[in-house]
Amino acid sequence: MRIYGVTGWKNAGKTGLMERLVTEITGRGFTVSTVKHAHHAVDVDQPGTDSYRHREAGATEVLLASGKRVAVMQELRGAPEPPLAELLTRLSPVDLVLIEGYKRESHPKVEAFRAEAGNPLMAGENSTIRAVASDAPLKLNVPVFDLNDTAAIAAFILQEVGL
Repeated sequence: MRIYGVTGWKNAGKTGLMERLVTEITGRGFTVSTVKHAHHAVDVDQPGTDSYRHREAGATEVLLASGKRVAVMQELRGAPEPPLAELLTRLSPVDLVLIEGYKRESHPKVEAFRAEAGNPLMAGENSTIRAVASDAPLKLNVPVFDLNDTAAIAAFILQEVGL
């Protein structure tokens, strides 16, 4: 499975870049799935729904299916968060999996960088960062793309993964 990441500090533009990359790459005829890491407790279900009530009653796994989508919610119930490699095995086969976050994992990444956010660049400290998508000119030892040049960033990623 081909994987590529988008990483960066908070407010760097990661999610917007991910969204644009999915649109651009699927528009080129490739299938894409995504993995998003969250540092806080998330719940995609809503209190009061039947599936929420199943989980609250103690179900370890709830599969919710409709004519539009299927969602599987798995409760860890105190178990450790599964590692990224394990999570990737749960995905159906696609051409490319884009991963948002997981900055310490070993897969290749593009760093999203907004100068106005005031955060330091990770690129110099993290060898898995192969390029930077920035809103300001930078001189680095890796390629630097305009944060909004989605087509060029997508082309770089597709070349990197051999698609």
